[in-house]
Amino acid sequence: MSGKIDHGAGVLTEKKRFSLRFEFDMSRTRTPWWTPVLSVLLALVFCGVFIAANGMNPFTVYYKMLTGAFGSEYGITETLVKSIPLLLCGLGIAIAYRISVWNIGAEGQFIAGAMAATAVTVYLPNLPGYAAIPAMMIASILAGGFWGLLTAIPKTHFQVNELISSLMLNYVALLALDYVVFGPWKDPKGFNFPGSPMFTDAQSLPVLGSTRLHIGLLFGIAAVIIYFLMVQYTRWGYELRLLGANPHAARYSGIHIKRHIIIVMLISGGLAGLAGMSEVSGVTHKLMQGVSPGYGYTAIIVAWLAKLNPVGIVVSAILFGGLIVGGYSVQTIGLPSSISDMLQGAILFFLIAGDMITKFRMRRS
Repeated sequence: MSGKIDHGAGVLTEKKRFSLRFEFDMSRTRTPWWTPVLSVLLALVFCGVFIAANGMNPFTVYYKMLTGAFGSEYGITETLVKSIPLLLCGLGIAIAYRISVWNIGAEGQFIAGAMAATAVTVYLPNLPGYAAIPAMMIASILAGGFWGLLTAIPKTHFQVNELISSLMLNYVALLALDYVVFGPWKDPKGFNFPGSPMFTDAQSLPVLGSTRLHIGLLFGIAAVIIYFLMVQYTRWGYELRLLGANPHAARYSGIHIKRHIIIVMLISGGLAGLAGMSEVSGVTHKLMQGVSPGYGYTAIIVAWLAKLNPVGIVVSAILFGGLIVGGYSVQTIGLPSSISDMLQGAILFFLIAGDMITKFRMRRS
């Protein structure tokens, strides 16, 4: 752009140049609502390329997954069954992430809760149903919360990075699981398979009709409602939101950050532990090796896709439950069930990319 300035006898030409530059703004914490939707669509396109490269029609595969997960009563109930642990673990992760505590130990907390619930059946086998289920719930919540404390206390008192400690504790929980199912809790009538004795009817969660859908779904819905009400309408929720938005302002306002981290990790681990109890009591009816196919890790994507919104977590958990069930259904057309794992990874990849891109802004100088 140029202009002319007249100074009587002569004419002075002034040239102005504009340039554009991209800046990375870490202060942008909110992302547009359409980012998760676009991430899912891009993941479908990305995985569709690989499906087509293997000689399959991507639309046929996706239609098979959709109908397998939502096209029948059986598919819908199985999708809801798979979504229960994802909902509980995802909600627990979202609570921690809200104050920037990066808990990736939901897998270990899930296993700790499953082991604690099974311990009730092993050491108190004669409890009646009205006492057995509540005892298993309390034990699983306490065990999951304790596993969360093993991450929270080193972080608050010794500045240990919670990413490392929570991840390492997952492997500790897996080794403890292997020990009990191969050792003291191994079923002598189990034909040498690693697993505890089968739960009795009094130790199993009630189901809906002839389906496998159990009342663990009510646990998840109740947890979502309580979480929403507490975050939106209580002082504790206000402090959480302030701590997540601006930790420096929260510190200067007198909020006890260490106490909040400990409480949040207790709740986060407790919810994941309850998810473990609902799985062993409502689905497998015993503790066994590989009781979790990675629910704690998938729940990270569930929480991230929902942007920590409680209603969004419900939708996201059902979506990923459908991906798991849909992955099983495509085996009938010659594809492995791991197609659902590929889709989950692609969704996470595009979610992270989308969050990074939205932090860039263009500035004119």
